[in-house]
Amino acid sequence: MPGPWDVVATSDRNHRRENHRRRDRIHHRQARPRPRENPAMHRITVIGGGFAGLTAAITAAEAGAKVTLHEAHHTLGGRARTAEAPYRTNEGPHALYSGGPHWSWLRQRDLIGPLAPLPPREAARLRLRHHGTLHRVPPLAMLKLLRRAHAHAPVDTDFRTWATGIAGEEGARAAAHYCAVALFHHDPGSLSAAFVQERLRRATKLPPEAHYPRGGWGGLIDRMASRAWNLGVRMETLSRADTLPTDTPVVVATSLNAARYLLGDPALTWPSGRTVLVDLALRTRRGDAFVVSDLDAPGWLERFTAQDRTLAPAGEQLLQGQIPLAPHETKADGVARAEELLDLGYPGWRERVTWRREAVANGRTGAVDLPGTSWHDRPSVDRGDGVYLAGDQVAAPGVLSEVSFNSALTAVSLALGRHELDLKRA
Repeated sequence: MPGPWDVVATSDRNHRRENHRRRDRIHHRQARPRPRENPAMHRITVIGGGFAGLTAAITAAEAGAKVTLHEAHHTLGGRARTAEAPYRTNEGPHALYSGGPHWSWLRQRDLIGPLAPLPPREAARLRLRHHGTLHRVPPLAMLKLLRRAHAHAPVDTDFRTWATGIAGEEGARAAAHYCAVALFHHDPGSLSAAFVQERLRRATKLPPEAHYPRGGWGGLIDRMASRAWNLGVRMETLSRADTLPTDTPVVVATSLNAARYLLGDPALTWPSGRTVLVDLALRTRRGDAFVVSDLDAPGWLERFTAQDRTLAPAGEQLLQGQIPLAPHETKADGVARAEELLDLGYPGWRERVTWRREAVANGRTGAVDLPGTSWHDRPSVDRGDGVYLAGDQVAAPGVLSEVSFNSALTAVSLALGRHELDLKRA
C-alpha cells in the first residue's frame, strides 16, 4: 500500500506538484487559526475563565484584539463547570434559556452543541407542592399574573404587594415561590415587582425556554474554550491574579466578591441569594417526578436524567436541587426542606440512594433587585482607568447567565472603543 506521501504520477513534476498540494491541505487542517492582522491591534487581559470571561475573550478576539485570559482554577468554566463522571453535576440546577441574546450568539458560532430534549411523558411529570400536597397545575389565582396586561410590573413596589392586588395573597405567594427556579432567593415577594415578574414570565413561557446541553454545561464551556484558542486567545489556568495589569485594558470576569478584593473597592456589593445545593443519585424507579417545585416556600428539585441519561450510570438517575436559605437558617434547615420535597415526589428515595452531596452556596446565585432598584443601579461595568467588570451581579440586563453575557459584551465594547459591537441587549 502507498504511504501517506506517496502518489501515482507519470512525471516528477506531477509528483512534486501533488506532494505540495497534499502538504498545503494538511498544513491548513493542522495550523492554528489566527485573528486578522492589525498593525494597531488592541491588547486585552481577561481575569476569570467562566462563561463571562470566555464570552469577553471570544468577542475581543473576533474584533481583532490580542487576548490573554487568566483563570485561578485548573480548569475553565467557573460555575458552569460540569463534574466528571459517573455523576455529571453542575453547580446547582442549570438550564440555557433560548429567549435571551446569548442563545443566538452561541448558535451563530455553533457553540451550543447537541441538546438533550425532554420527552413529552417526562414533561408531564412536573409537580407543584401547594398546601402540602402535590398538584399537576398551579393555582388559578397564580395564572392571573401571566396575562399580557400584567407583563410590566413596577420597579418601586415589592412583588408581594403588587401581585396581591392582582391575584390575591395566595396567588402572589405561590407565584413568588415558583420564581425560585430563576432567582434563588429566600423571600422573592420582598424583591422588586419588575424584577420578579420578568423571571416569572420567562420561567412559565410556552413552549419552555429552558434547554439542556447534552452532557451538562461543561461541553458548552469546552466548545467556547476551543473557539477562543482557535482565535489566538492565550489562556493560562492556575493563574491567580492578585494585581491588575497596567499596560492593557482588563475585563474582570469574576464573582463580585473576588472583584471587590482584587480592585480594593468596598463599594462593589449587591444583594444575592444563599442556597443549599442538594445532589443525589437514586436507583431508577418508574413514575418519579421530573420536577418538584415548592409553592409553599421557595425550593426546586429536578431530575436531570429525565432528558439526559448520560449524566449518571445506567439504572440510576441524577437529581439536583436548590433550596434558598434565609439569613438565620442553617444548612440543615435547607436539607430538611429538600427532603420534604423528595418524600413527595420520589417515594422510597432513601432506600434508593447511591450517591449524595450537599453544599451551601453563598452569594453565588446572581443579582437580586430590591424595590426601587433595577439592573441599572448595580455596580457599573466601567470602573475607570481601563478596568471593566463582567458577571452576573453587575449593571447589565437579562435573566440568569444573560447578565454575564451582556456585561461581557459591554465590557469589551468599552475596552476597545468599538461601539459598533452588537450588544443585543434584552
